Amino acid sequence: MNTPSTIPKSILGVALFFYCLVFIMPAQAAEPANACPALLNYRLTSLQGDPVDLCQYSGRVVLMVNTASFCGNTPQYAALEKIYETMQARGVTVIGFPANDFGEQEPGSNTEIAQFCKLTYKVKFPMMAKSGVTRHNANPIFRQLIRATGDAPEWNFHKYLISRDGKTVQSFAADMQPDDPKLLQAIERLIAP
Repeated sequence: MNTPSTIPKSILGVALFFYCLVFIMPAQAAEPANACPALLNYRLTSLQGDPVDLCQYSGRVVLMVNTASFCGNTPQYAALEKIYETMQARGVTVIGFPANDFGEQEPGSNTEIAQFCKLTYKVKFPMMAKSGVTRHNANPIFRQLIRATGDAPEWNFHKYLISRDGKTVQSFAADMQPDDPKLLQAIERLIAP
């Protein structure tokens, strides 16, 4: 039976327990599920000039591709768009990064690139503003991707596949078609729970 003198000790013990739980334990707690992975923790600009916070793609499988409008690989836009259309509901996003680093095959302005992509390939997946993607000229996210994989793009349409948690990055050469079974199987493995 509790007496009036023992109740305050019980309340003090409970308060001390919750204090430790709230103020001391968080240092050891796991990262929140909705935390933005370092590979996506960037604010960029779209082809249309709008700000884009890549953290919005946290928890999704992301396929990042450096693109160009006047390259032998340019028809890959069609297969990339198909991946985006058929897999976005399953948690896949394709993001294009136009670059003029290889053979000056992307000489146009952001507006010209956007019109080309829309009119020629009906591209609806997100496209970032034109930037560099090579080792010495890479935008911040491509520097991270190169560091994570050890592979820098050697031509237009190099592909980086990022897992939902942002901790795994796979690199696929420019000449691998987006609908190549190896790439599609890699995407499927990352979609799976």
